[in-house]
Amino acid sequence: MRTIPIFITVLLLTAAGPGAQVTDMSDADVREIIQTIDELYRSETSYSEFEMEIVTPHWQRTLVMKAWSQGMDKTFIRIESPKKDKGVATLRIENEMWNYLPKTNKVIKIPPSMMMSSWMGSDFTNDDLVKEFSLFEDYSYELIEMEGDRDDLVYVNCIPREDLPVVWGNIVIAAQEKDYIPVWQKFYDEEGQLMRVWVYSDVRQFGGRAIPAAMEMLPQTKEGHKTVIRYTKLEFDVGVGDEVFSLRNLRSGD
Repeated sequence: MRTIPIFITVLLLTAAGPGAQVTDMSDADVREIIQTIDELYRSETSYSEFEMEIVTPHWQRTLVMKAWSQGMDKTFIRIESPKKDKGVATLRIENEMWNYLPKTNKVIKIPPSMMMSSWMGSDFTNDDLVKEFSLFEDYSYELIEMEGDRDDLVYVNCIPREDLPVVWGNIVIAAQEKDYIPVWQKFYDEEGQLMRVWVYSDVRQFGGRAIPAAMEMLPQTKEGHKTVIRYTKLEFDVGVGDEVFSLRNLRSGD
């Protein structure tokens, strides 16, 4: 199972870290919290329609997109609007990635040197689209307390396995205690500096699931920047054929 493009779910505490461990919940309770969050957007295949709003101090724009996924290794995204960007597409197969630019009718394979570059001008990188991980399987986790915490939220600190190739030192998640739907995630580097904040909102029903339809990513090192994803349609376990994830389809513009 994979996550639909969350730019498209994406993510060592010291004594001065973001929280202190608490022990009033069992290990099974904490595992259930993480498993619920980890599987919130997951399915064997998916189809989604969404818009991505990119805001900077100097300009902003909104892209309308469609996306397909299959298994853990395949993602296809195509821009529908605005008109000047219509047809631009991205294909990911495992750790390889291609972009199609209809104005020049060229397919460009993204080299390793460009993986940390911005994807479509957003605060997401090409690497965000390529890297796949599971909080439940690839991280250890513990319930923690947060300064100024709310009674209706639970807070979990997630620490990656030592052999996991991720850029984050740890991820702290706040979720509603009643249903474990995430409210925010905070991403820290290995030195404990806060680098990204994800804020979830607008919980809706998609495919029989209660899911946050809006996700706002706030980079902490770029003042005045944010990228907001707003889903308008989500379908899980739908028929998505292998032909979707091909260079031929990338060029088709359909």
